[in-house]
Amino acid sequence: MEKFLNIGLIITSVGLILSVILQSKGAGLGGLTGADTGGVFTARRGIERVLFWVTIGLCVVFFGLVIAVILVAK
Repeated sequence: MEKFLNIGLIITSVGLILSVILQSKGAGLGGLTGADTGGVFTARRGIERVLFWVTIGLCVVFFGLVIAVILVAK
């Protein structure tokens, strides 16, 4: 059980890191490669909002998994 929780924790943490990086202003997917991001992501407010809620959901799952790992380890 602990092995599955740890694998889920790793996958969730990688997803959380990626969602936070994509949210940083001016550093979307194009900004990470050096391309011009002038207006590509600013026109898609719906996608930014979805990414925001995905980040919140990943945070909740992450903290839930951390608590579960602590409880299982005892």
